[in-house]
Order: sequence, then C-alpha cells, then structure tokens
Amino acid sequence: MFDLSVEEKSKVAEAYQELVDCLPDRISKENKIKIWKAYNFALKAHGNERRKSGEPYILHPIAVAKIVTEEIGMGTKSIVSALLHDVVEDTEYTLDDIQQEFGPNIRLIIDGLTKITGAFDSDSSLQVSTFRKIILTLSEDVRVILIKLADRLHNMRTLSALLRKKQIKISSETLYLYAPLAHRLGLYAIKSELENISLKYKEPEVYKELSNKISHSEKISSHFIKKFIDPIETKLDEQEFEYTINGRPKPIYSVWHKMQIKSLPFEQIFDILAVRIIFTPKPNIAEKTQCWFIYSLITDLYNVKPDRIRDWVSHPKANGYEALHMTVMGPHGKWIEVQIRSERMNEIAEKGFAAHWKYKGGESAEGELDKWIKKVSDMLQSQEVSDIEFLEDFKLNLFESEIVTFTPNGLEKILPQGSTALDFAYDIHTEIGHKAIGAKVNHKLVPLSHKLSTGDQVEVLTSDIQTPQYDWLEMVKTAKAKSAIKSVFKEQRRNDITRGQKILEDKLLDLNYRPNTSVFRKLFESFDVQSKEELYLKLGREVVSLENIKRILKKRSKNKRVKIWGLEMFSRRSEVPDSESETPAQGTFLLRENQEDPDYRLAKCCAPIPGDDVIGYTNPEISDDIVIHKSNCPIALKLISSQAENILEANWTSHKVIAHLARIRANGIDKIGIINEITNVISKQLNVNIRSMHIESRDGIFESELDLYVHNTEDLNNLLLSLSKIKGMDNVKRIEKS
Repeated sequence: MFDLSVEEKSKVAEAYQELVDCLPDRISKENKIKIWKAYNFALKAHGNERRKSGEPYILHPIAVAKIVTEEIGMGTKSIVSALLHDVVEDTEYTLDDIQQEFGPNIRLIIDGLTKITGAFDSDSSLQVSTFRKIILTLSEDVRVILIKLADRLHNMRTLSALLRKKQIKISSETLYLYAPLAHRLGLYAIKSELENISLKYKEPEVYKELSNKISHSEKISSHFIKKFIDPIETKLDEQEFEYTINGRPKPIYSVWHKMQIKSLPFEQIFDILAVRIIFTPKPNIAEKTQCWFIYSLITDLYNVKPDRIRDWVSHPKANGYEALHMTVMGPHGKWIEVQIRSERMNEIAEKGFAAHWKYKGGESAEGELDKWIKKVSDMLQSQEVSDIEFLEDFKLNLFESEIVTFTPNGLEKILPQGSTALDFAYDIHTEIGHKAIGAKVNHKLVPLSHKLSTGDQVEVLTSDIQTPQYDWLEMVKTAKAKSAIKSVFKEQRRNDITRGQKILEDKLLDLNYRPNTSVFRKLFESFDVQSKEELYLKLGREVVSLENIKRILKKRSKNKRVKIWGLEMFSRRSEVPDSESETPAQGTFLLRENQEDPDYRLAKCCAPIPGDDVIGYTNPEISDDIVIHKSNCPIALKLISSQAENILEANWTSHKVIAHLARIRANGIDKIGIINEITNVISKQLNVNIRSMHIESRDGIFESELDLYVHNTEDLNNLLLSLSKIKGMDNVKRIEKS
C-alpha cells in the first residue's frame, strides 16, 4: 500500500472494517461489493497523500462515508460517493473515469461535490461565491449537501491539527452557515456537534468552564433525575407501552447561547437537563394521539408550565421534526423539559432528511421540507443578485423558530418567528405583497408591520395604487419578501448611485481634490458609511449633502486622532519586536500601546478592549483602513464567513497605561446604600473611573448600566468579580455598547 507504514496500513484496514460493520442490514452483497470497489479506487487514487495531521488521507473519505451511513442514514450511492468525494479534485482521475467505473449517477454526485470543493476543506476559507455553488446543488441532488455536511463534520472533529487562525475561521463559517443548514435539513445531532466544536475552538476557556459545570451538574442531578423518571416509568408500564426514557444534558453550545440571549449566568439556566421518552407506537392508534396520552400521564404526576408546551406533532417543523415538548415542575422545585417522540419521530429528529424520505414512502403530499427546497430553487433563479445578497437571503431562509399562521380560508402558512403581516402577504404572492396596505389579524385591523403569532388568521388588504416603500425592508423578516422588495428598487438604486457618484466627482473637481483614500476616509467618517456605494447612494437620494465638504476635507481624520493603540504588521522582513514575549506569528498584526497615528479603527458594534480575542478587517474600499472586532462579534462572524480574504489576525501587547471604555450591566435587590456600595467598589477599591451611570429601581429591584474606563480585560474581570460579591447583587456582566 504505497509507502504507508505497517501501523498505518493496519489503521486504514481497521477504519474500513468499522465502516463495513456499521452498514445497515438492508444493503445487499452486490452493493457491499460496490462499496469495496470505491474504497480500493480511492485508496489507489489518494496514494501517499496525507492530511495536515500527518495521517494517511484515505482515512478522511472513509470517516466521511461512515458518518454518511451511520449518522445520516444514507444508502449505497451516498457511501460510494463519500469514499470518492475528493478523487477528482485532488488526483489525476477525471469524471469520465468515475463514470466508467461507477456509472452516470455517481458521476453526477461527484461532479456536484467537485464543483463546490474547497468550501468545507479544513485548510481553506469559505467564499460566498463558493457557497452559492453549494446551494445550487441542493435543488439538484440533496445527497451532495449531506455528504458535504459529513465532510465538514469530520474536518471539525480533526480541527486540532490546524493553526489557531484557521480554527477560528472554520469555526466561524460553521456557526454562521453550516450548523443552521444542518438544522434546516433536520440533522439535529450533527448540528449540535458542529456548534459545540465551533464553540470549543472559538471560545476555549468558555467551553472548558461550561463543560465542567454541566458535567458537575449532571453528576449532582443523576439521583434527582431517577427520582423524577421512576413515577413516569410506572405509569407507562401500567399502560403497557414499549419505551426508552433517559435524562440528558443540553448541548454546551445551547446552554451558552441561552446564557448570551437572556444575559444570565450558568446558575440561572434551569433547564440544563432534559428527559426524552421514545415509545414504540401501539397499532391502530395515531402516533399523535399516543403522544398526547403520554402527556396526560405525566401531567397527572407533575404540574406543567403552560407557556412551555411545544406541539410539533400537530404542526411539524419545516424540516420535518415532530415531537411534543413540555416543561414540568419536578422534585425539589426544579423545572424539567420532557420530550415525547415515537421511534419514527426520533429517527427523523436524529437523521433528518434521509429518515424523512424513508418514512414518507409513496406519499404524494408535498412536505414542508420539499417546499423549502423549492423556495431555495426559486431564490436561485433571481437575476442580478450579488453573492453577498444571496448569502443574506439564504441565511434568512435558515430560520429555526417558526410560527404557524392561516389564511381566511384556513390554508396553513409556516413563517419564521418575528414575521409580519407584510411577510404573510408576500408569502401568498409577490403581487399581493407589492399592493398590500394593511391586514386584518383575527378580524382586527393592523398595520403591515404587525408581528404575527402562532394561530393568527390573516387577511391581507390591498390597493391597486400601492407600491413598495423603502421602509418595508425594515418590516419584513423572510428572504422572499426582502428579495421581492429589493428587486423593485434595484434599478432605482443603480440610478441613484450613478447620480450620487457624479455629484461627488463634480464637487471634488470644482474644489480641485482628487478622489483618493484620504478623501474617502474623511467622507466615510463624516457621513457614517462603510463603502463608496453607500456614500454615492446617500448623495443620490439626497439623504446627505456636500454643503460642508470643504470643512470635512480640511479636518484631520478621526482615525489619526486615535492615539490609544498602534498597529504594526510583522512578516519575514519585518523589524524584530521589542521582546520575545511579544513575538507574533507571521502575518499577525500586533496591537501596541502608545503608538502614534494607528491606521485602524475599533469597531463600535462590539467595542473591543485590550485582552479581548480580536480580528482585523481590511476595508476593500479603502486599502489602509482596518477595523478591529472582537472575534465573537456577530459582525465579525459574518465577515470571517463571507470575506475571509480581508481578515487579519491581530494580537494585543502590554496595555497598562491607557484606559479604555467598557460597559457593564448590573441588577439586584434595591436597598439603602446600594449605589454607594457600587461606586465605592469601582472608584475607591479598584481605582476605576466612571464615565456615566444609569440606574432604575422598580418594585424593589434595581437595574443599572455603567460606562467605565479600564485598562484591559483582566482589570474588567476583577471589577466584575468584586461587584458580584456585593450583598444583594444578582447579576453583573459586560455588555456590548450600542
């Protein structure tokens, strides 16, 4: 086997045997021979290739094939394609060779996989144009996407072999697009693992801390869970149900996400553990009926939380997910989430799309997942949509939380959470959306901006003289509505941009200024825009004017007045840093204290301070304009995923002189002297200056926001710890500045 060592040959053979062992019984001997043939073909093709980790490359396609069959539940064609997925791209073999050996169907899948190669590779960055190619294949053969998701999952599992910079980029891509895509296709187990691994590499300290806390909580709660489950088992046994029931901790990322969304510490996340009941349906009784019967058995034992009932057996999610979720008060006053699923529902929940089709059988009814794929296909037909616009529209279609609404005739419409009456109008038909003037929701007149809830019945009111308005883009949530509205204004936008460009060029010519980098930087700062196109658009629409352009161009750039941190690039030919401890990796930007005239800006969206994990973004519109974001900033996440070529690695050096602005939020029990205690800890004990303080008290509870000057994250963390020790303080944390 080429120049592989004896140990490596054994490892490869063992990996293939593991693949064979997990093949489902339904795969015939003939198909097993096809898989063996594909394995040998891939083994020969990849030869001595190795991964970044140094292991034989052939182990990767074997692992992908194993995920495809064991964790997604796909059949022979998908397994063969997974084994061959990198052959055409990485070796001398062609698609014709694939067709000759494995037939036209396998060729088509490999062709689709080859077209989008690189998007999931662990040593490359995702580009939006490449991602668009990925989605193009979705409507052609969903197996291509499923195999690529398996490919991404294995790359994530082996991410430790890459540099920190690559780990962050790939984790960001995964969180931004691929985990939501896995969720949309119903691959819950894969989605959760992708999220967990991404968090592990993006926020290693946070991940480690939460992992330890959840593990500790699980050990403490094992006795509690057993006490909770025992009475349920008794009830199910009495009714002669065949079932499995177990308690499981929520995924680490899910807990972390909930902490971020609700601004809560770990100790205040009460539903860390969930109980799942999976039952074998009794014959001649609808599964939905049996789910609600089990629900009634549980409510005989425990009090249910009414606002936490999720009925996805009556109205399955758009990706096919079915289950009945409830939250009940368990022993010792603790809330416990209970999920009720049939065996069929569970397989669909775990394996998603593949299981969905397995159970769909010969039904002709169009499922919600089919409708979504059709919606994506329609979106792909949109003319003149840029790759960035496409990415944003597709992201909107990956909604996770859904509402179920109805037309006056009772036709069901599933929309993302937060959708408005205008979204509903566009979902019915584009022309109805264009002419909408209002709506009746449950027979009550409401504006187009009215947010809908599950169960709403909506009647759209139209007028022939109505046309789309610019502010509608702020009203709608769905990609379909946004795309339809944008298409109306596209031509007008082009005309406005052309007009704005001419206005600026004529003005600069009159003033004898050249349109160079310095000019645009000053204009960007003054008019609060990020690109030339945005500037031209505002000028063309007369949102801004050039009345004060002389003053704008003569003033010193804000960028040049920032004298807090300096930015310096090091490469092979760079000067040697001041100390070994500050030696950055090649291509890393070093953020130094007390440097004059730094060519960068600190992002307003996340307000990074020294000690934060940060990245730099180079503005393609201005060559020397660099914006520093926190690496976990949502804007940074989007930029890393869509414009990786403009992302720079950045590191802080020592930072003990200059103070920097940070914002914290604190709440707790209102008592006499609490304000004095807070200010005493901040100003006297820790010698931190307060810029501003806003405190509200209501019903014995106070809430406050404070802007403080700190040197770095270490100082800030010490401050938060000290404040949390104040008697009556419930929660204190750093927040992003708006």
